[in-house]
Amino acid sequence: MDKITDVVMKPLEKSIYLKPYTMHFTQNGAKKTWDLLSVHDSVAIIVFNVTRNVLILVKQFRPAVYLGSISPEDRKIDNVIDTTKYPPENGITIELCAGIVDKNLSLTEIAREEILEECGYDVPASSLHLIGSYRSGVGTSASIQTAYYCEVTDDMKVSDGGGTDDELIEVVEMTVDDIKKYVTQSCVVKSPPSFLFGIYWFLLNKAPKVNQ
Repeated sequence: MDKITDVVMKPLEKSIYLKPYTMHFTQNGAKKTWDLLSVHDSVAIIVFNVTRNVLILVKQFRPAVYLGSISPEDRKIDNVIDTTKYPPENGITIELCAGIVDKNLSLTEIAREEILEECGYDVPASSLHLIGSYRSGVGTSASIQTAYYCEVTDDMKVSDGGGTDDELIEVVEMTVDDIKKYVTQSCVVKSPPSFLFGIYWFLLNKAPKVNQ
């Protein structure tokens, strides 16, 4: 997934995922503006394999994370990015199984589908435990993400996962000790805040039982 070439920055054109806006408003008598993005809501699932006591996570290339590793002077429109200077591995993240809400299904059913497509486990929707919903990207989009917890067994594994269509997703397994080391590393953690929220929820509510 790190075989990335021909990286060029272009202006945003018509998108089915992002809609940019500028909000004009008056606050306390002062006129202000704020740039915003309208994006899909989403689901995220903490998946724990109780057969082998490992968390089931996903690894993928995220263009936005890669962009964040590129200096402002090299991000100019139509500029070809030097992938030797900026290795594509800079944009590879470890995340919870997740997906956008773009189907006429319940959130639980969407979460169940994401587990099957990305991680390869076929689970009943009733096995998903609702953790809660929260706003993500409050400075730009404030979409709602709903988090679930799901326990799986090796017997539920029906495919290698990896996503659908042109997605390139790798399934990653981490023990409780592995994940503790990952989230407390001194380097920048290349995972989103929702990942950290989910992992710390797991460490607080589920990991003590695993270690007993």
